[in-house]
Amino acid sequence: MDIKEIRSLIDLMKKNGVAVFKMEKEGFKITLKTSGAPGSPQYISTQPLVQWSEPAAQPLTITEAAPATVAAPASTGIEVKSPMVGTFYGSPSPESPAFISVGQEITPDTVVCIIEAMKVMNEVKAEVSGTVVEICAENGKPVQFGQALFRLK
Repeated sequence: MDIKEIRSLIDLMKKNGVAVFKMEKEGFKITLKTSGAPGSPQYISTQPLVQWSEPAAQPLTITEAAPATVAAPASTGIEVKSPMVGTFYGSPSPESPAFISVGQEITPDTVVCIIEAMKVMNEVKAEVSGTVVEICAENGKPVQFGQALFRLK
């Protein structure tokens, strides 16, 4: 393993937020650890596999922050959820009126919004019937797969 490969490993660690990386390859062993500050490696140690074995390290625990969730009212009704990750648009163009509004009756074939994903505009249909009681997504903002876009009753 040369210095270019080690630097590319360090770049991948920074990019993906990895604090500790260990690798064994063809008689070569490397351990990379970064401190909390981005871009500053704490130490780099390389050892041939022929040397003594170290005591087993404690397992690395990675915890991620749970995505922010909005507490729903007690009677949530039916939710129309995002079928993909992308940018939410409530109207076909900035000058056009919204596809739907609060209080409007919709059918399964009603187009309720557009989600832009990878430069493609995807029309989203309600797929359920009901009356719109809440628009949960904000126009021009990103939405996640499965995120509630609208609530119906």
